[in-house]
Amino acid sequence: MKIALTKTIDFEAAHWLPKFPEGHKCRRLHGHSFKADIIVEGEIDEEMGYLMDFGEIKKVTQPVVEQLDHYCLNDIEGLENPTAEMLAKWIYDKLKGELPLLKSVVVRETCTSSATYFGE
Repeated sequence: MKIALTKTIDFEAAHWLPKFPEGHKCRRLHGHSFKADIIVEGEIDEEMGYLMDFGEIKKVTQPVVEQLDHYCLNDIEGLENPTAEMLAKWIYDKLKGELPLLKSVVVRETCTSSATYFGE
C-alpha cells in the first residue's frame, strides 16, 4: 500500500527579497512564522503497518530547523534570494540525503501563501 506522511516543522526567521522592485514591501526586511511540510512517500511494510517513524523525520529535520530559526535567511549560504520557492528547494536539498523517501517540501510564509518543491 502506497502512502504519504507529512511532518510539519516551524521556525521564525527574517528575510528580504532583493529581486523584488524598489518600494515593494517584500524588498524590506521583515519576518515570518514559517511552517514547512516535509512529505515522504512510499510503500508501507505490511507486517509493521507503517512507512516510517515520525520521530525519525523530526530527528533528520532538527538540524535544518536550528540553521533557520531566528536567523536572517539572506545570511545563509544558498538563500541569498530567500523566496518561498527557493526556501522549499533549499530545505529539500538539505534533507534528501537523509530522507530517501522525501517526495516534496511545502513552505508556508503565511496562512494563505505557500510554495511546493517536488525535487528534480
